[in-house]
Amino acid sequence: MEPRAQAYAARIEDAHDPRMLGHQLVFAAFLLTQVLDGILTYMGVSIFGIAAEGNPILAWLMTSYGHEVALFGAKVVAAMCGVALYALAVDRLLAALTLVYIGAALVPWTLVLF
Repeated sequence: MEPRAQAYAARIEDAHDPRMLGHQLVFAAFLLTQVLDGILTYMGVSIFGIAAEGNPILAWLMTSYGHEVALFGAKVVAAMCGVALYALAVDRLLAALTLVYIGAALVPWTLVLF
């Protein structure tokens, strides 16, 4: 077997390693958090206006480009950063960012909206 084929086969076997489950769960939690933040932010901004957005950069982008475009762009950028951290296997940082999003975005929006 070629070295390239061996390396590919090793990656496939590693994907089923039980240690990879935690790595994948952290990444999935991060992406889910981004999706939920996007939905809740869209709901909040639709109900209360752009002034309800706590991130001044995102609020400026929403004012400049519309809240749908700005929010979608911000979530895509955040997700791509998460993909980069996942690819680099920086699980602790990805988990910490997930917790920050939960505490600083999901909980406040949930309390305001529901």
